[in-house]
Amino acid sequence: MTSASRRMMMKEVIKALPENVQHRVNALKHLQKKYLKLEAKFFEEVYALECKYQELYQPLVDRRKAVITGESELEAGEAEWKEESEDEDDEVDAEVTERFKQMALNYKNQHSKIIKDAQGIPAFWLTVFKNTQTMADMIQPHDEPVLAHLTNVNIVYKTDPMSYILEFHFSPNPYFKDAVLSKQYFMRCAVDQDEPFNFEGPEIFKCTGCAIQWNPSKNVTVKTIKKQQKHKQRGVIRTLTKTLPNDSFFNFFNPPQVQEDDKDGEEEEEEEDERPPPAKNQKHRGGRGGGGKKKDGQNPAECQQQ
Repeated sequence: MTSASRRMMMKEVIKALPENVQHRVNALKHLQKKYLKLEAKFFEEVYALECKYQELYQPLVDRRKAVITGESELEAGEAEWKEESEDEDDEVDAEVTERFKQMALNYKNQHSKIIKDAQGIPAFWLTVFKNTQTMADMIQPHDEPVLAHLTNVNIVYKTDPMSYILEFHFSPNPYFKDAVLSKQYFMRCAVDQDEPFNFEGPEIFKCTGCAIQWNPSKNVTVKTIKKQQKHKQRGVIRTLTKTLPNDSFFNFFNPPQVQEDDKDGEEEEEEEDERPPPAKNQKHRGGRGGGGKKKDGQNPAECQQQ
């Protein structure tokens, strides 16, 4: 059942009520509309607070980058950290313990070639992404050598228009010429006059990526297939080369274009599956770096700056 069908059904249900009850239902609608307008103001103020605090976080983010890349030496006290003592009464599942031991061993083997005087923390962001479920699902084996050059992930908030930009900074590498790859998410936070009760908070209605300047034969988002073809009459064999899309983390920067007001398309999808994915209905209640209800067609894996 589409949203339009549900609205029509509810109208018929209300019409069946006594007239005085219908009037009270109308009164509740007016109250709810006022409530939602206040909620929209609330979300606008939350967003302004996020913008304010991002400026306060930035020095810490910059310092983090300096440590990861080895741009500067550690300051006094930074190298010391006291681990929390484990409670002996806490029960640890043996299977979980063994799995973590195996993960630690795999990590050690993968990084056994790191020299003792290595700068910063080699492959820091690649390791973070591979240990974050939503990000790990996006990463293909051919992406890993490229992501090893990722040095920083940053978020920039914009107020006009309401949006935020995810910036991925890379060290010089043989794969592409860009120093920074970015993706911008545009949001709106307003109660629709025609359909006010659909308001669920800030909504991501559009996102734009960037064109990556790949070096020759280094584009991991495409794959080249060679196929031999024999001429039926002359018997000559020729080799055909075809370029096809390839699964890759870097497709993240080439999002599908979604029409801003494609309500018909939304209703068609609702008819096919009335239970939208959880990410579609998430509200932007102070979640740094990626909140907001998403439009269909966007990648659900949002990179959040922790």
